[in-house]
Amino acid sequence: MTISYVPRFPVDDRSLSLLHARAFGAPSHVRPWAERLHRHALTWIGAFEGTALVGFVQVCWDGGSHAFLLDTAVDPDRQHRGIGARLVAEATSAARDAGCEWLHVDFEAGLAGFYLESCGFRPTRAGLLRLGPTPRTDPAP
Repeated sequence: MTISYVPRFPVDDRSLSLLHARAFGAPSHVRPWAERLHRHALTWIGAFEGTALVGFVQVCWDGGSHAFLLDTAVDPDRQHRGIGARLVAEATSAARDAGCEWLHVDFEAGLAGFYLESCGFRPTRAGLLRLGPTPRTDPAP
């Protein structure tokens, strides 16, 4: 079946939470995705196979020249088919069209090949600070 890529699609919290849980191997809790995206995201893109959400990415930004790629997720049964790379390409175009000059992404070492080779990012040094002892339900960076 053909995959369609839809920017700013109407978000169903349940289906996006399930996709996120499957992609990251995390517990499935329904999160308020629609509210978060409308409040904080420059854009978001869904990959759909028919009506099924099979991939997702969001772009947050500082309102200026910096955008941030977050939550890139592809259903495990559909990975390694170019869906994630296409989602990142669509997100990159959207950030560029919005006037952003930089697109940042953080990723685990095992995803370096995807982001650096498949998507064209270059490695940079960055820092990470955990802000509290709150139990995490999302996978740690």
